[in-house]
Amino acid sequence: MITFRLRTTLVLCVLHGFALAQAGHKSAPSPTAGDRKLVAIRVTGSQRFTQEEVIAASGLVIGQVASQDDFQKAMKRLGEGGFFSKAGYSYAYSAAGTRLDVQLADTEKLVPAHFENFVWFTDDELRAKIHEHLPLFKGEVPVGGTFCDEVSDVLQALLVQHNLSARAEYFRDSKNNEGPVDTVNFRASGVTVEVADVQFSDAGPDELPALRAAAEGLVGKDYVRTEIQTYATTKLLPVYLQHGYLKASIGNPEAKVAKETESATEIAIVFKVDPGRQYKISNIDFEGNQAFKSKKLQTLLHAKAGDTANGQQLQTDLEAIHKLYGTAGYMMASVKAQPEFDDAVGTVSYKLEVQEGDLFHLGDLDIQGLDAKSADRLREAWTLRETDPYDSTYPMRFFEQTVKLLSRDVTWTVSVHEGVNEKEKTVDVTLRYGLRPSS
Repeated sequence: MITFRLRTTLVLCVLHGFALAQAGHKSAPSPTAGDRKLVAIRVTGSQRFTQEEVIAASGLVIGQVASQDDFQKAMKRLGEGGFFSKAGYSYAYSAAGTRLDVQLADTEKLVPAHFENFVWFTDDELRAKIHEHLPLFKGEVPVGGTFCDEVSDVLQALLVQHNLSARAEYFRDSKNNEGPVDTVNFRASGVTVEVADVQFSDAGPDELPALRAAAEGLVGKDYVRTEIQTYATTKLLPVYLQHGYLKASIGNPEAKVAKETESATEIAIVFKVDPGRQYKISNIDFEGNQAFKSKKLQTLLHAKAGDTANGQQLQTDLEAIHKLYGTAGYMMASVKAQPEFDDAVGTVSYKLEVQEGDLFHLGDLDIQGLDAKSADRLREAWTLRETDPYDSTYPMRFFEQTVKLLSRDVTWTVSVHEGVNEKEKTVDVTLRYGLRPSS
């Protein structure tokens, strides 16, 4: 049997497209149509995808006639999507047909795909439909490449089938403004999806009235899942935390279409609630505090042993302790609560870990928004010195005590900017004076 083997490598770079390099080879007799029939494909190198998934995504079909041009197009299709940083292939054809070997290297990072407001379909339906058209989709997408465009096209087709004049769009999101991409959010724009009702599953009768009251802020709002989830965390979950249900959870919102018109879709949101058990406080101890005695810090805590735990109040109390440290020059101080649960008896003990950090002093004082004479008058009245530990409450107290030194014909305002210099351990203070607009 005469067998011809050719090897071609396609190297793909995430940021700079891809480059195709074909190794040279000696002249060989042209294969017949039977030789070019694709009889086998072997895929190696990918840790994320099965051989069957890669073959389906490539567009190649075993049993059909395929040429080198078809192989190059398949590699380009795989590479441009963004799932692979490198793709290469080799093939051999004989009287039995062509055998293709595909060598891949996975892109390092994938991120979750979120569906913001496709309320006409469940998430499972969306994932199944996308996977049907794009076999590499398993709920995550690459940050670069064309794959997100392909997902958007599938979603657009679903909207058209549902007779909606919406447009499927997506945007890359990150937790920090300048941080790495954490998710890709897909959204139907050009259509109004409005919250008409909020319901709770498995909520107890004691908490249900408070939950309903807290959920009133959602009614009439546009449904955007990530925003609804944030609302649930900041407004709904505290209903449980403040009553001792420290392990309570509120599931992702389930949207159900309640009413559809030509201009809008009204939905009901259902939150599944898991309160967990209620906890009482067994003990609270401080660790790491030197500048203030534990007895002093305890006065800022509302909770004591035997009380039903209140996670919300504790967080507020820790912020008060942080503020206290700021009055003594500890600008980088932090306090973290480390709970230890005893589920057998339903108690929680807290270890409050204090990291005081370095002591900071006053740096430069800059007074803006006043004439030179008034600024000098205030500067003379400023009593916090560079040798003193900085007091973060002093600037506002200074304003309240010295505003009488300024013209009384107008109402003055001030904004305080604190520039913390960690290297010099100083705090530069800028006071920006202004006039309150007349009503």
